[in-house]
Amino acid sequence: MLPDGQVLGGDQRTSAPTMTIHDPTTMMRRIGTAGMIGFGESYLAGEWDSDELALLIEQFARGVEILVPRPLHALRALVLQRQPSADRPDRAHSRSNVERHYDLSNDLFASFLDETMSYSSALYGPGDDLLAAQRRKMDRLLDEAGVTGNTELLEIGSGWGGSALRAARRGAVVRSITLSEQQQEWANTMLAAEGVSTAAHVDLLDYRDAEGRYDAVVSVEMIEAVGLDFLDTYFAKIASALRPGGRAAIQAIVIPHHRALTTQHTYTWIHKYIFPGGALPSVRLITESAAKAGLRVTGDLALGDSYVRTLDTWANSFAEKASHVDDLGFDETFRRMWDFYLRYSEGGFRAGYLDVHQITLVRDKETA
Repeated sequence: MLPDGQVLGGDQRTSAPTMTIHDPTTMMRRIGTAGMIGFGESYLAGEWDSDELALLIEQFARGVEILVPRPLHALRALVLQRQPSADRPDRAHSRSNVERHYDLSNDLFASFLDETMSYSSALYGPGDDLLAAQRRKMDRLLDEAGVTGNTELLEIGSGWGGSALRAARRGAVVRSITLSEQQQEWANTMLAAEGVSTAAHVDLLDYRDAEGRYDAVVSVEMIEAVGLDFLDTYFAKIASALRPGGRAAIQAIVIPHHRALTTQHTYTWIHKYIFPGGALPSVRLITESAAKAGLRVTGDLALGDSYVRTLDTWANSFAEKASHVDDLGFDETFRRMWDFYLRYSEGGFRAGYLDVHQITLVRDKETA
């Protein structure tokens, strides 16, 4: 819908999500200059709005293969920006990438997450609210990894400690690692308050530097920060951390294989404003890389529908806490940025362009 009330394509407001354009000239200039990055920046600037943002993004995501004619796909590399070398998730840059997102403010994340502070897809069952669904997610991953009493567990990517707490309450001994100082501080304070600090602890450590052997490994939506160039390194570390017969359970956001290959070096709005250095793998890339490390896939559960519900709940909670977010020192532009990020992600899962899988791996033999 344009500022004069004209609806492009006819009046389809009852059958399709509406995009209200307040400043078409500036919006089109941004898109012409910066493509999809400009599209998102135009939303941040208030040049367009939608009361059904996730549904709008869903429509764009469903048409992603046909928006650009197939003969022009080969020209993508010539017109799209490449990720800056400073964002490459190697040893030199991984920590700064993490800090730019996860160290924004613990209070900011607490404003819209559930009480477990789980910042990953829940797994909804009948009648579940978000809290119950997050606990269901954690329990299934721990079950798949074979975590019981006295299990020695390595967690790669601690979040705010919810899974470590859940595992410790089973009787496991947990070493969890993160590159976020704020996550580490929050998690260790929480684990101490819950009385499990002797069984579970969070260290500030790059996954590549983790040492020791464990009965089990879990890693929840951390692989997206690894980068496709380092998938082999990530799975080799999981394999070397596992004792023979040990099990790993990972939760990973994925995209179709051909999209993973064609977009792995593309610089997007999400990279610029939310997750620097990130890259989404495909299930095929995961299984192939795991196999090279001597890990065998024994289970694979897709739960994309649960991420739609998770993101919708987060986005609604974030909107409800707008005044609190303001009090934390984040302005309206930041709130629009996070609204766009959450609904943009929701739209991708609604369209099936994005999915999330829990994948179970077993180490059958010694690896080099």
